Amino acid sequence: MLIKLTGGTVYDPASGIDGQQLDIYIQDGRIVDAPTDGRPVDQEYDLRGKVVMSGAIDMHTHIGGGKGNIARTLLPEDHRADPVHRTHLTRSGTGHAMPSSFVTGYRYAEMGYTACFEPAVLPINARQAHMEMGDTPIIDKGGYVMLGSDDFLLRMLTAKKDQKAVNDYVAWTLTAAKGIGIKVVNAGGINAFKFNQRKLDLDEQNAHYGVTPRQVLQTLARAVKELGITHPLHVHGCNLGVPGNVDTTLNTIQGIDGLPMHLTHIQFHSYGTEGDFKFSSGAAQIAEAINKNKNITADVGQILFGQTVTASGDNMRQHANHKFASPNKWVCMDIECDAGCGVVPFKYRDQNFVNALQWAIGLEIFLLVEDPWRIFLTTDHPNGAPFTSYPHLIRLLMDRSFRNDMLATIHPEAQKMTTLASIEREYTLNEIAIMTRAGAARIIGLKDRGTLSTGNWADITVYTENADRQAMFTKPDYVFKDGELVVKDGEVVKVTWGTTHIVKPEYDLSIENDLKPYFDKYLTMKLGNFKISDDEISEDGRGSLTAHPLQSVV
Repeated sequence: MLIKLTGGTVYDPASGIDGQQLDIYIQDGRIVDAPTDGRPVDQEYDLRGKVVMSGAIDMHTHIGGGKGNIARTLLPEDHRADPVHRTHLTRSGTGHAMPSSFVTGYRYAEMGYTACFEPAVLPINARQAHMEMGDTPIIDKGGYVMLGSDDFLLRMLTAKKDQKAVNDYVAWTLTAAKGIGIKVVNAGGINAFKFNQRKLDLDEQNAHYGVTPRQVLQTLARAVKELGITHPLHVHGCNLGVPGNVDTTLNTIQGIDGLPMHLTHIQFHSYGTEGDFKFSSGAAQIAEAINKNKNITADVGQILFGQTVTASGDNMRQHANHKFASPNKWVCMDIECDAGCGVVPFKYRDQNFVNALQWAIGLEIFLLVEDPWRIFLTTDHPNGAPFTSYPHLIRLLMDRSFRNDMLATIHPEAQKMTTLASIEREYTLNEIAIMTRAGAARIIGLKDRGTLSTGNWADITVYTENADRQAMFTKPDYVFKDGELVVKDGEVVKVTWGTTHIVKPEYDLSIENDLKPYFDKYLTMKLGNFKISDDEISEDGRGSLTAHPLQSVV
């Protein structure tokens, strides 16, 4: 079947197309050249006056794993308040802050998103995470595998194992857990918490292993690069949410020795200690450091006002924040002595000084980082806000007048502590397409997504041009997933199942000679059960695996 999308105004930054009126042809799920043999078009969509982009990609969103299910269990009131009824096409579901798996897929697709990446897949829980993501319709999925507080790696560093041995362990774990990248959460800190350390700074030794977070970060960043994994080491830094952590973040950037590193939800790591409240914005310093250091990328983790739930592997910081829980209930736990989990409901308030300044700090970072290819639109769903708030965030970035109107309503002391009103920049549609499409695909390593060039999969979103960018990005006219029309006028019209994106770096099989006795002695799961086979991802016919090539290592 040959489909023609006629006359849309196309924003495709990866192809250098910035608002050109073009025709797009789709056949067998992919974008193809215009036919030259006179073959008739089977179906045509008149997109004149419409904005056309590739399908959006959320490169950091918590959509699969144990902490999400704990959050759902903890907040029945969140589900009762937001039910989604079954239709002849869609399943029922619930949830605002942490929607159920089916609703997650529907709502992402209805906003024009076609791929989402879970940033904290604990290897020993990876099967459950993949099963949950496999239950999420329409969108493609992928996961970053958590390392850095796991006992086996910390033992390796204590024993001063060489980089090659670490690389083999990282590659084995990534392959066994079916991930596309490596994530570090508070390097060594999750582990240190169980030895009663309540904080762990960048150069502070883990009390049990004598290893510092800096050593962990440098070792894993080097492993990721030497293995040829496209996505840089994905780093949730030390001291999340702590006033003064801007210094830790700047030190982390300088201390990575020029290796590629992605700093995630950086808004939560950009706080100073100035002012009467001993809390201030470090956004200008952080943006300057990102602008200068081309090896660094970041997503923002923007907070937006309202009820949500914070769900993180960083049990050290979540335990510190539990007293702020709203409603007043929380969960903190350890998982197989390799990582943790903390779930704390939270309501961000515009008349709370700290919350209001957090809101401004995130927007400052967005607007002060110069290169849209190295900054990414996230709320760290659900930690800063649910992903359904993205259209509102896009309007804040694209409409200075609207942004300043919002600024005028927040806590007055927070208004005085931000430079937001003086920042004139407004994001363009092309820059939004970079942040949410082309740049996201490039940094993750998706070779055939995020652009509308010939040969790519036809993940395409069509919007009606609207000066109210929130309204525009809330309800696309059409969303095509792999060439099939899945959303029309903001509603799901067909349910499909996306692929799971992975990488398969090479490693020395003899690594299992050390791992098997370790599993037998210390873990509740056997080595053979830990490894997820390829056919498990697609055994119910809902999904498939797409393995992406590795980068050549010089």
